[in-house]
Amino acid sequence: MTKNSSLRSSLISGEQRESVESQVYCLTRRILRLTHHLEMHRRDYSSRRGLRQILGKRKRLLVHLSKRDILRYDDSINQLGLRGLKTR
Repeated sequence: MTKNSSLRSSLISGEQRESVESQVYCLTRRILRLTHHLEMHRRDYSSRRGLRQILGKRKRLLVHLSKRDILRYDDSINQLGLRGLKTR
């Protein structure tokens, strides 16, 4: 989570809370927390469903960002340490 600390200070300022990058950052933190929870509680199927929903939402936001501004998209995935989207 050390990669995210520099991103957090730059994204969670007053007017940028609703930006796509800050939403992706918050969803990534929730994903990491849920993943850690599911490692300990393997049979928690409702949390697993919630994790899949959050993953889908983050993916949709990243697709939107990649279509709008590829430079911001590349910067965001590099700072968060995410893989890029699959291309066909």
